[in-house]
Amino acid sequence: MEMEIDPDDLFRDDDDDADNELFQGRESTKELVVYLVDASPKMFSTTCPSGDDKDETHFHVAVSCIAQSLKTQIINNAYDEVAICFFNTREKWNLQDLNGVYVFNVAEQEYLDRPTARLIKEIDSVEESFMSKIGSQYGIVSGSRENSLYNALWVAQALLRKGSLKTAEKRVLLFTNEDNPFGNITGVIKTDMMRTTLQRARDAQDLGISIELLPLSRPDSDFNVSTFYSDLLGLKSDDLARFMPAAGEKLEDMKDQLRKKMFKKRLVRKITFSIANGLSIQLNSYALIRPTLPGAITWLDSVTNRPLKAERSFICADTGALVQESAKRFQPYKSENIKFSVEELSEIKRFSAGHLRLLGFKPLNCLKEFHNLRPSTFVFPTDEELIGSTSIFIALHRSMLRLNRFAVAFYGSSSRPQLVALVAQDEIISAGGQVEPPGMHMIYLPYSEDIRNTEELHTASNDAPPRANDDQIRKAAALIKRFDLKDFSVFQFANPALQRHYAVLQALALEEDEIPETKDETVPDEEGMSRPTFVSALEEFKLSVYGDNYDEENAVENGKESETSKKRKAVAENAVKECANYDWGGLADNGKLKDMTVTQLKYYLTANNLPLAGKKEALISRILTHLGK
Repeated sequence: MEMEIDPDDLFRDDDDDADNELFQGRESTKELVVYLVDASPKMFSTTCPSGDDKDETHFHVAVSCIAQSLKTQIINNAYDEVAICFFNTREKWNLQDLNGVYVFNVAEQEYLDRPTARLIKEIDSVEESFMSKIGSQYGIVSGSRENSLYNALWVAQALLRKGSLKTAEKRVLLFTNEDNPFGNITGVIKTDMMRTTLQRARDAQDLGISIELLPLSRPDSDFNVSTFYSDLLGLKSDDLARFMPAAGEKLEDMKDQLRKKMFKKRLVRKITFSIANGLSIQLNSYALIRPTLPGAITWLDSVTNRPLKAERSFICADTGALVQESAKRFQPYKSENIKFSVEELSEIKRFSAGHLRLLGFKPLNCLKEFHNLRPSTFVFPTDEELIGSTSIFIALHRSMLRLNRFAVAFYGSSSRPQLVALVAQDEIISAGGQVEPPGMHMIYLPYSEDIRNTEELHTASNDAPPRANDDQIRKAAALIKRFDLKDFSVFQFANPALQRHYAVLQALALEEDEIPETKDETVPDEEGMSRPTFVSALEEFKLSVYGDNYDEENAVENGKESETSKKRKAVAENAVKECANYDWGGLADNGKLKDMTVTQLKYYLTANNLPLAGKKEALISRILTHLGK
């Protein structure tokens, strides 16, 4: 059987984009998290004010933080796995059968698993039935050797047994408002309990499990981390002062997380860097800021709701039998068909044997800002597979910084061969520690057809282009200075369309009655720009450019109406003309407006200077209101 090849598709890879680094190794770089929540009576009796002036228990704060974190995690880090564990409980539920520890879970899910909508719904409402089903009591009791905190750390360590340190980052997040869990115990028993608990924590940390504390301060006293938890966390004297403010910020971030895709500082891909004469080193690459896109559509079976799997079979046109062997491909050339085997196509498309090959060096001033067409990748050396990679990389890195050079290299996959620029970045250290790490940024260089030269466009070829005078330049500079955003960062603004998309998905998945409200941060700050200093700068600039008699609605250029003004007037005249063809009052009385198209409805709105925004129902409502119906 032969299959004709699309000429544009002949040299395309079978995969969609082999160079797309965003999802390379996503299974092998996930995070495993166990939420440990103190369920002692003190967590239910202690309250703190919430945003709506109602008092909330510390247990409610911890559970709501976890629920919100799970909602955003499904979008941010869909492949991470979590477990939720309560300690100081009346009932026990764990594989080790330890007292005072209850691992919360739902049907059809492992204890440590990717979060599901059912888990989020049930943890969000767990407080309603917690006392009847699970219960709360102090698990560290005087006269008893029982130690619920020790048991909780043991259960968390067992839950995090899956996955190696090379493929997963393991964390335990501990919520509690008790800074002295052994306060009621005295003497040798207290010393023994503290010693064994600290040793259990160190055993977990030796296995690569990081333990993080999220303390909840009581109204009458602040959480004193020095009493016990500083030893458990291994905090030094310098870290104690900064711990509580940082923990408070982390708790606030969990309660008010932005729905966005997160690519943490994890290894994305390993790259072999060929330098010269057979010398190669190993590099690790890390993804930096990337644009966020909605998730891919997954087709589901309408009955079972399970993902559908598409399968393709080739049938012989002559016999109708299924073709078992792989189809041969051909490309018409002149009067005959040139046949290709899969191996031949693979060989044709193989541009380079290595991942990254050094070609040479150029001065840094040859690299322009517009060469950075898509997000760069950060690369750093590793000695895991090729010993000496770090030493060679450091020597190359220092030379490039000293000579102000960047490296030009070939970075080729068969689907997207291209040149890249390797720009050395020096380490930046401030009082708070390292701000920027040393390494290199791999910038993907454009092809020649990717760059278009700017063209000057003038209304008349004989006329000299208009130039601003000194006064206009001063007023424009003052305006820009006044409207300058201080400490601007791309993280300050979220895509409102994506936020709405995620909010709708969340409402559908959790069967919520209302769609969570999303804030559009791209809307201009009208209140801030209405202040006198801003208004005066804007008016002065407008006055210097357009003069006193400028009419915004009927702007005139060189004695003629502007193109925008012409189009607006033509649309309005056409709308008035079309609007007269309908009996709007009769249509409204008979309920016929819903049968009209959106374009027809907008004739009436435009003719009567009414807003055009909104769906069809909103347009009809606006017309009925204007008609007084």
